[in-house]
Amino acid sequence: QSRLVESGGGLVQFGGSLTLSCAASGFNFDYDTFGWFRAGEGIACISGREGNTYYADSVKGRFTISRDIAKNTVYLHMNNLKPEDTGVYRCAAARINRILRYDYEYDYWGQGAQVTVSS
Repeated sequence: QSRLVESGGGLVQFGGSLTLSCAASGFNFDYDTFGWFRAGEGIACISGREGNTYYADSVKGRFTISRDIAKNTVYLHMNNLKPEDTGVYRCAAARINRILRYDYEYDYWGQGAQVTVSS
């Protein structure tokens, strides 16, 4: 049974940092693609054995997507957070070995984690 479970959300001040985790069971980290979405926008993606990554312009230079294969976990490290980063962050996965930017390209979804950035 494939499953994604996010954790690590919370309240953070403007300019602060937060890391989200996505526990991913039933996936092949050498092939599958994982993404993070906020309000339906793909903000980060990591794919395949090479770990190729993609970032939306809105988070480029501030957010980093990574994974720990031994722990079957994907992370989203968020720095220099802004109030406009507030929202529900959802982890997604697809059994496709390439960068995927859009929500309709993913087949598996987590329940979401709330991130609130105070000004």
